[in-house]
Amino acid sequence: MAKPVSIEVWNPNGKYRVVSTKPMPGTRWINLLIEQDCRVEICTEKKTILSVDDIIALIGQKCDGVIGQLTEDWGETLFSALSRAGGTAFSNMAVGYNNVNVNAANKYGVAVGNTPGVLTETTAELAASLSVAAARRIVEADEFMRAGLYDGWLPHLFVGNLLKGQTVGVIGAGRIGSAYARMMVEGFKMNLIYYDIYQATRLEKFVTAYGEFLKANGEQPVYWKRASTMDEVLREADVISLHPVLDKTTYHLVNKERLSMMKKEAILVNCSRGPVIDEAALVEHLKQNPMFRVGLDVFEDEPFMKPGLADMKNAVIVPHIASASKWTREGMATLAALNVLGKIKGYPMWSDPNRVEPFLNENVPPPAACPSIVNAKALGLPVSKL
Repeated sequence: MAKPVSIEVWNPNGKYRVVSTKPMPGTRWINLLIEQDCRVEICTEKKTILSVDDIIALIGQKCDGVIGQLTEDWGETLFSALSRAGGTAFSNMAVGYNNVNVNAANKYGVAVGNTPGVLTETTAELAASLSVAAARRIVEADEFMRAGLYDGWLPHLFVGNLLKGQTVGVIGAGRIGSAYARMMVEGFKMNLIYYDIYQATRLEKFVTAYGEFLKANGEQPVYWKRASTMDEVLREADVISLHPVLDKTTYHLVNKERLSMMKKEAILVNCSRGPVIDEAALVEHLKQNPMFRVGLDVFEDEPFMKPGLADMKNAVIVPHIASASKWTREGMATLAALNVLGKIKGYPMWSDPNRVEPFLNENVPPPAACPSIVNAKALGLPVSKL
């Protein structure tokens, strides 16, 4: 029998029982559930990652829906437990759902929600921040100051890379990749080279228009180029940011061979998924090329790093915080809660999961729809006409 876990309860007499496996930012998500007669139970266990047994204990004998996290293993065992408890809804508080066996969810008739549309700008901002931090050696310089080592200005002290006029490369020019590209082009007047199987027409038009604006004002214009291969981006760009999906084709997309293609003083940024980079090969490359730098928000064996990475002065490493702005995290919590609530109440699916502003406007009630259900088609769920 699963060990009981500690919980915080809101609206104890609510008709529907919704469980959150973690406390989430803000209170709007809680209030939205309570307003629709939900009893909300929030796990308060002091564990970063809950085990399958922990979550089974949370689900208990009756549970209508669960809001979970990307770190949890949602497969056959948990979906069968949720189904036995009468549950029909699960939502990740994340846009990704690599931790979810969607086929198992389909088998038990459980809707699987995620939270796209709210992470674009905040993730792009962190990628831009890592780019600047790596280029200007900010973390190294900060550690130097805190250690009391600064005793006066020196010509060679923490000399880094100027971004203006250099070339930024983007692998995967979807919403986040394009937002990052715009920030780097407009913010630092960088030229752009990108690779994507789909043409990023809006991004191209933006760079073209900005280049014309600069030229009209007597400045050097910026240019864009759509690469025919990813390797072309790696060879030509000074800063490369990775924004692909993670699947069998992108696992270790950046390996030893591709690292060797990059410029000796290039900067590589990854805010997508850890396994996109062969992390062991990256550590060796950093050791052998001290002027090569990386900015990483995600890791291959998260939460662990490959041996040696933490010792690399030419690596800026942060703990998966790309979505960690207050507005975004509270928005993710709201969307996840509304995914679960919508399925419980029998609402249809929202027609465009990337257009989520109507759900985030606190001044009006949210639409009567599920913001994003990834297996809606498999379950035969209707689509809203709103």
